[in-house]
Amino acid sequence: MKVKKGDTVQILTGNDRGKRGEIIKVLPKANQVIVRGMNIAKKHAKANQGQNLRATQTGLIDVEMPIDASNVALVTPSGKPTRVSFIDESGERKRYSNKYDEVLD
Repeated sequence: MKVKKGDTVQILTGNDRGKRGEIIKVLPKANQVIVRGMNIAKKHAKANQGQNLRATQTGLIDVEMPIDASNVALVTPSGKPTRVSFIDESGERKRYSNKYDEVLD
C-alpha cells in the first residue's frame, strides 16, 4: 500500500470529500484505511457484564468505518494532495510524489 498509519490524507469521494485527517489503521488485505473523524457511522452497543469492571459506553456510539485506499490522497509536507509512486534511492525504496517531484520518506 502507498499510505501508512500516521499519514495525513485528503478524502476524494463521499460525504467527507475535501476533508483531511490522519490514518489511524490500515487494512492491507482489504485495501482500506480508517481515518480519524471521517466516515462516521452510528452503532448500537450493548452493556457488557464481564470481567471488565470499567464502564463501557452503551447505546448509540460513533464508529469510524473503513474507506477504500483509492479514495484518499496522501498530503505532502507542503500541504498539497498527490498520488504516490516508489523510487529506488541508494538501495532504499522511498515514496515519491508524482505531482510535485518530492521524496516523501
